[in-house]
Amino acid sequence: MAVERICPSASIASDIPDFVRGGGLLVIPTESSYGLAVDPRSEKGVELVYRVKRRERGKPLPVVAASVEQILELTGGPSDRLLEWASDRWPAPLTVLLDCDAGWPAQATSKHLAVRIPAHGGLLSLLAVCGPLTATSANLSGEPAVLDPDELDRVLGGHPAVLIDGGILPGGEPSTMVSCADGRLRILREGRFPIESHDFRTACGKACGEVG
Repeated sequence: MAVERICPSASIASDIPDFVRGGGLLVIPTESSYGLAVDPRSEKGVELVYRVKRRERGKPLPVVAASVEQILELTGGPSDRLLEWASDRWPAPLTVLLDCDAGWPAQATSKHLAVRIPAHGGLLSLLAVCGPLTATSANLSGEPAVLDPDELDRVLGGHPAVLIDGGILPGGEPSTMVSCADGRLRILREGRFPIESHDFRTACGKACGEVG
């Protein structure tokens, strides 16, 4: 079988970080569903994600990290007001779109990087060892997210991967995604992190430098 399963509660094998750095594919549990995880800086890994998902190459991939420090290493820093605001609320299903001129493969043609620190203990432990990873949903483009690890063989289509088996996941909405372009708050996607409250909009708006 092309898929190797490991338990998320087990110690991360010493060869997993090398596997990822070499362009290897992990399948990871998140708060809601399984995701395809590669080093966002790896052309080989990112291309594998596009092939597995049958995803359009021009679409960037979201990234999860264990800490703000890992995020700043990717974006080149320094921290901005939106990142500082989000860091007070992470770990959470909240994704922010940050400026990034590095041109990592996961960015595709974008000048931004979509990042978050996830509210999933096992995934955070993995990220602390492996560094930031992509976290696009582990499904063929246009299909529902995968909650049952037994369905992943079909999605992977024979591509070698290491599955962090978190059992059947709860599903639900994806993360909320927010950007701060030209000093204005933009809600790019409504999701698990609540945005309907005035307090959210006010606080995030102030982080973006809005008046009022």
